[in-house]
Amino acid sequence: MAPTTYHLRRGREADLPRVLALIQELAAYERAPDAVTNTLAMMRQDGFGPTPIFGFFVLENGDELLGLALYYTAYSTWKGRMLYLEDLVVTEAARRGGYGRLLFDAVVAEARRTGAQRLKWQVLDWNEPAIKFYRRLGAELDAEWLNGNLSAEQLAAYEVNVSAAAL
Repeated sequence: MAPTTYHLRRGREADLPRVLALIQELAAYERAPDAVTNTLAMMRQDGFGPTPIFGFFVLENGDELLGLALYYTAYSTWKGRMLYLEDLVVTEAARRGGYGRLLFDAVVAEARRTGAQRLKWQVLDWNEPAIKFYRRLGAELDAEWLNGNLSAEQLAAYEVNVSAAAL
C-alpha cells in the first residue's frame, strides 16, 4: 500500500517539466526512447491554452513526482462521452507501492464526475506487470481491435480529397 506521505492532486501548468520527464521515462520503458516528440510548449498550449484538450493527475512526495495519469475526453458513437486514459505511469523506483491504483482511482472518479459512459486505455501486449494490474482491477482487455495510426509525416503526405480540404 502507498505510504501516507504522498499527495494526489490535479495537474498544474508548473508540473509540465516533471510530467514530460516522466513521459520520456515511460517511452524508455516501452522501448521507444526516441519516439517522444512532444514539447513543453505543445503541452502548455494543449493543456492550459484557450481550449485545453487534456487533463492529468499527479502523485507526489514533496518535490518528487511519483506518478502521472493523463486523460482526455473522447466520444463513442455507440456509447457517448468517454474518458481515454492516455498514460498511467509510476516512476520505476515507486512501482508496486499502490500508486498506480491511486492514480487509476482518480481517473475513474473523473470519468464518473464528467458523466463518461466508458473509460478506455491501451496496454502493450508484452507489459505483463501492467496487464496483471488492470486485470486485478477487473478490467477487460480486448485483443479483438487493432490500433490505427497515421504519423505526422503520414498526415502531411496523405492526399486529402479537395471537397474535404475545403471544410
